[in-house]
Amino acid sequence: PQLEVLAHRAVGCFVTHCGWNSTLEAVSLGVPMVAFPQWSDQPTNAKCIVDFWKVGLRVKVTEKGIATSEEMEYCIRQVMEGERGKEIKTSASKLKQLVQEAMEEGGSSDRNIQEFVAKLLED
Repeated sequence: PQLEVLAHRAVGCFVTHCGWNSTLEAVSLGVPMVAFPQWSDQPTNAKCIVDFWKVGLRVKVTEKGIATSEEMEYCIRQVMEGERGKEIKTSASKLKQLVQEAMEEGGSSDRNIQEFVAKLLED
């Protein structure tokens, strides 16, 4: 159901723990994110979301690891409104397009899978 929800046109942003599957789903659909990582690979994924791809913001937490309601509201508003929100939405849309191109027949993902299978069949 998450993929169907993220694909709905009414979704303006996704508050996410930054698990890899959730991150890929949001990226592939062009949904801006509010990153709230907890553990494991999630902080690294959040760094990609915020610093490399520029498709979201990271929630700042207290010393105890708690996000205040004010901080959550701030991040959601920043992602959805104003100039910063426009920049994030533009980046999310561009990244979505790149993902779609990679997944199309003849795209980089398709070619890589074909090459991988060909290598397996050689041996």
